[in-house]
Amino acid sequence: MSVLVDISHRLGDFAIDARFESAGRLTALFGPSGSGKTTLINMIAGLIRPDKGRIEIDGRVLVDTGAGIFVPRHKRRIGMVFQDARLFPHMSVISNLRYGRWFTPAAERYADMDSVVELLGISPLLGRRPAKLSGGEKQRVAIGRALLASPKLLLMDEPLASLDEARKAEILPYIERLRDETKIPIVYVSHSVAEVARLASDVVMLAQGKVTASGPTEAVMQRLDLLPAEERGEGGAVLDTKVLRHDETFGMTVLGSAAGEIRVPRLEMKPGASVRIRIRARDVMVATEKPTGLSALNILPGTIVAISPGEGPTVEVGIDCNGATVLARITEQSRQALKLRPGGKVLAVVKTVSFDRANTGAGLPLEADG
Repeated sequence: MSVLVDISHRLGDFAIDARFESAGRLTALFGPSGSGKTTLINMIAGLIRPDKGRIEIDGRVLVDTGAGIFVPRHKRRIGMVFQDARLFPHMSVISNLRYGRWFTPAAERYADMDSVVELLGISPLLGRRPAKLSGGEKQRVAIGRALLASPKLLLMDEPLASLDEARKAEILPYIERLRDETKIPIVYVSHSVAEVARLASDVVMLAQGKVTASGPTEAVMQRLDLLPAEERGEGGAVLDTKVLRHDETFGMTVLGSAAGEIRVPRLEMKPGASVRIRIRARDVMVATEKPTGLSALNILPGTIVAISPGEGPTVEVGIDCNGATVLARITEQSRQALKLRPGGKVLAVVKTVSFDRANTGAGLPLEADG
C-alpha cells in the first residue's frame, strides 16, 4: 500500500511545504521538534485541512484541493496512536478495546479481538482500568484499540516519547510484531534515531517544514549531515542480517550480513531469524592492515567510497563492505596518518559490545521492502 503526500500549508508563522511517497511497511517521519511531523500526520488523519495539495492512500484520494475533495476524518479508516494513550479512565481495558470497533461498519471489520489481544500480549490486562496500567501497557492497549477499528492505515505520533527506557524496551518488540505480522501500513512519527533505525522500512526526514531526504532507512540514516545536532552521534549504518549460530561458550550470536559475519551479544532468536542492527559511525575504527592484539572481534574488509568533512576535527568515511556501506567517524589527523582516500582498501573494526539493546531488533521480512 502506498502513501502519497504533496501539500503546502501555513500555520501562523510556520509554513510547511512537503512531498513524499512511500510504499514501505513502516514509514517514519523523522526530524527535530517543530519540523512539521505532527502537522503532516494530522493532515493525513483529516484533523487539519491543508491550504493546497493532495493526499492519497493506496490510490484513494483523501485530499485534492484543486478538485475540492476533502474526505472527513471519520470516513478515512485511519487509526491513530498518540504520545499519551488517551484511554477512557472509567472503562476497563476490554471496554476500551471494544470502543475501537464502534466506528467501523460490521461488514468492513477485519480485526479480530482475540488476535489483537494475543499480538500485543494484553490478555492479563483485560479486566483492569487504565489507572492500574504502566505506561507501556497503556500504549499497547491504545494500539489495540486503533487496530480494532480495522484501519487501512495506522498513524503513530511519537508513541514512546513519554516512556522511560525500560518501558520503551518493553513496547518496541510489540511494534515490530505489528509491523511484521499485520498487513496495515504504518506512518510513525519520531525524533529518535534509535527508534527509526530499528523500526522503519522507509524514512522521510523533515526540517523546518520541508522534506530534506526520503527513501529506504539504510540510505537515509547515513545522511549524518541532515540529522538533528543532538542525534548525530547516533547515526550510522543500518544492516538487515540473519542469525547464523550462537556461541554458547562466550555468550554471543553470530549474524550473517552482506558485509560479513558480525558477532553481537547473545540474542534470544533462533538461527535463520531476521535481525536489524545499527552500527554507529562513532563506534567504527578504520585500519589499513589486519589488526593484531586488539579486543574488537568484528573486522569487515571494504573499500573507501567517500570521505566528507564532519564536525570539528572529524571526517566521515564511507566504506563499501561487499555492497553494504559502513560509516566511520574519525579525526582528520587519523585520516592523514593512514593516508586514507577514496578507492583505498581498509578494514572497518567494530566492538561486539557496541551492539547493545538499542542497536539490535527484529529485522524486516524480505517481502516488506515492496
